[in-house]
Amino acid sequence: MKSQLKIKAQLFNACAAFIENRYTTIQHTINEIQTSLTSETKSSAGDKHETGRAMLQLEREKAGNQLAEVEKTRALLSKVDVEQTSSKVGLGSVVYTSKLNYYIAISAGELSVENTKFYAISANTPIGQLLIGKTIDSEIVFRDQKFKITAVL
Repeated sequence: MKSQLKIKAQLFNACAAFIENRYTTIQHTINEIQTSLTSETKSSAGDKHETGRAMLQLEREKAGNQLAEVEKTRALLSKVDVEQTSSKVGLGSVVYTSKLNYYIAISAGELSVENTKFYAISANTPIGQLLIGKTIDSEIVFRDQKFKITAVL
């Protein structure tokens, strides 16, 4: 049981690090755009100046939307209880199958813990929706591939 909680904690921490990395990258981008906006001086080619500022404004808006998405993802991850175990797949579950292993939390891609590959997926993904509520020995068919749940932590 102790090693199971350790795996869940490591997966949770990897997802948290993924979010923080994205957050930092987006914040850096926003700061660069802000610096560009404030340092851009009016040139003799007025239209060119205005076009440049408009493009920077669009980039800042895009980065702001990305930042909002990261905040939503961070809020979702904060709902995961690493200590909780269940026989049914739910938010925060580690799911071992006959094909791949999954961590139901946020979409963070492939993670490796203790030489085992896991795919951090959101419960809203198609595969996540198929897994939610299932138990050990449940069979799942996803994209013409059939697999069986062998363990749920």
